[in-house]
Amino acid sequence: MKRALIIIALLAVVGLPFLFRPGHAPVERADEVLVIITPHNEALRYEYARGFREWYRARTGKTVAIDWRVIGGTSEITRFLESEYVSAFQNHWTKKLGRAWSTEVQAAFTNPGLTPDQTPEDDTAALAARRAFLESAVSCGIDVFFGGGSFDFIRQANAGRLVDSGIMRLHPEWFRDDVIPQSFTGEPYWDQRGLWVGDVLSSYGMIYNRDSLQRLGITQEPRNWDDLANPRLQGEIALCDPTKSSSMAKAFENVIQQHIHREWTRLEKETGRGRASLEAQAVEAGWISGLRLLQLAGANARYFTDTSQKPPIDVVQGNSAVGMCIDFYGRGSFQGGARRVDGSPGRIGYHSPPDGTVLSPDPMAVLRGAPNAKAALAFIEYALSMEAQKLWNFRPGTPGGPDRYELRRLPIRRDFYVPEFDKYRSDPGVDPYAGANPLIYNGAWTGGEKFRAMAFIVRVMCLDPHPELVAAWKEIIRAGFPPDAVAVLNDLSAVSYPRMKDRIVPALTSKNRVDEILLARELAGRFRAQYQKAAELARAAAR
Repeated sequence: MKRALIIIALLAVVGLPFLFRPGHAPVERADEVLVIITPHNEALRYEYARGFREWYRARTGKTVAIDWRVIGGTSEITRFLESEYVSAFQNHWTKKLGRAWSTEVQAAFTNPGLTPDQTPEDDTAALAARRAFLESAVSCGIDVFFGGGSFDFIRQANAGRLVDSGIMRLHPEWFRDDVIPQSFTGEPYWDQRGLWVGDVLSSYGMIYNRDSLQRLGITQEPRNWDDLANPRLQGEIALCDPTKSSSMAKAFENVIQQHIHREWTRLEKETGRGRASLEAQAVEAGWISGLRLLQLAGANARYFTDTSQKPPIDVVQGNSAVGMCIDFYGRGSFQGGARRVDGSPGRIGYHSPPDGTVLSPDPMAVLRGAPNAKAALAFIEYALSMEAQKLWNFRPGTPGGPDRYELRRLPIRRDFYVPEFDKYRSDPGVDPYAGANPLIYNGAWTGGEKFRAMAFIVRVMCLDPHPELVAAWKEIIRAGFPPDAVAVLNDLSAVSYPRMKDRIVPALTSKNRVDEILLARELAGRFRAQYQKAAELARAAAR
């Protein structure tokens, strides 16, 4: 009898959830399907799918369903697209064109350095592969790439995986300085060839837990990136792996850009020379001082996660005191508890250093060989329409606002920021185009392959040897910051600006993937040994 009761109880535990689960909503039959790959979260996907479906039906009389492909962050999406296009083009090259596949062809067909001329009869195998790809409708089976960092979209465009959507010809009136400027504070907001266009703006900052700061004895809330090096934050900072999230890599790049500007100003004051003659020196010095700050932030880091959504969650839950994050995660994480009952600030705060971040676009683009190119263009048109732009920063339930989720992001359209919208907005009065932004982005300093090299350096400097970095930092703090130990910890000569350009970038862009792997192993090993030595020196000084 006892055994029977146990069996009945187990069956009840297993079966009741299935018995009482809500019924599935019927799947809507759609006239068309649009496949979109994106790093955007579920809230955004819900609001955009709902809005686009209604907008599309009103204009065409047809129903459209979005097939969202969510495989991770922008870096994971980039690797996926690269792999898919290699397979698709190999099939096109060997079966349709009847040509032999080789490593030379594979390396050449997406090589932006190869420009086909008007004489295809003179093409080498590499140039023929590049020409064939650019003239083809080779497809990865996906229509739209939606969201992420501009760095990845620029790389995809240069490789030839993106095509002109036609949006600039359809709505030329949108691509003006008073609507969507071509660039702002040094950041490009759309591709002049029409290969991608920004949809929404992102800046970066620090989300922090006031209760955790109080527990640590920190009375001043974070206001500058330099605050991430505070020794009291040891083991309390939440960071994201910049090789996995290009959005957060952008935040790290902002830190370095800020330091370059600082060094430039310092050198100008100290030397009295003209700024132009000091730029190269400022770039090299700012590169090192910016990396050094990121190194100390890494020493304070509790972890480096794969997803940019985790740090805000952990800060809200009290598992970390401070996290670097994208602005909308920071604002969205504390919107429900901005004030305590007594009117004082709530547990969670967010701050973007005004001279430490630029406004970067989250782009969107139509992929080469898009199965539904017409619907893809319609989606781009919808996303840039005022109807869709309102979803980013209107409150749920307001006229034209989102249905369920408050997205709290800043639309890219300049004409969105008008006084009559303030009463509906989540962040009234915030205008990214108003006033001067002290940080002007210069892509020549850290953009392109240098951006990728920066993320790689953070990995080999902070992630791979993280246990040794943390241990060395603890010993240095305990010993009272002995200068010799600090000097060893902070030795970044292996990743200086000249070495980055002359050694690291070539390894990352090499046709042989082994070059990158070997360099990563070498540099991580060097930093690991360096941190162990710094710890030994600190322990000796403490005796």
